[in-house]
Amino acid sequence: MNGNWLRVTPAELARAKDDLGWAYDVAQAAMDGAGERVDGTGKAWHAFDFLLDRQGVELPIVYGAEAFVETPEAEDEDDVTEDSEHDWGYGPPRYLTPEQVAEAAATLGGLTEDDLSRGVDQAELARADIYPQVWDRPDQLSWVTHHLPYAQRFFAAAAREGDAVICWLD
Repeated sequence: MNGNWLRVTPAELARAKDDLGWAYDVAQAAMDGAGERVDGTGKAWHAFDFLLDRQGVELPIVYGAEAFVETPEAEDEDDVTEDSEHDWGYGPPRYLTPEQVAEAAATLGGLTEDDLSRGVDQAELARADIYPQVWDRPDQLSWVTHHLPYAQRFFAAAAREGDAVICWLD
């Protein structure tokens, strides 16, 4: 399970709202190529979100704040239909607007790797059932926090260009 981000222009975001299949194809092409449009936290997504939350970051930078589609409250996950042709992974993608991207860039830009890990005991992540379950191994916090500089550059570039960001787990 990996956390992913895709930079899109406001026009591309508008098109994605109307055609998630098109957005899926754009995301796959970006992931297959080399470029600065796509990034993410890999398997560290849940822990990265956990550490941001501990810093008081309310904007869901990892997951996205806005929904493309309404997902019904289902008692059984099988009640939610998936678009098998465009399987984003673990649920439909979400997004951050250009304004939220600018907020994310400012928030991330004010943090250091030490800020994210200061006062955190890996046992706390184990107790919180944070994916993946690696918290019994030493130095796993640095594996998570090393994503911060990449996230800072990604969101700073997106904010500079006025881009939105599509977020998904696969």
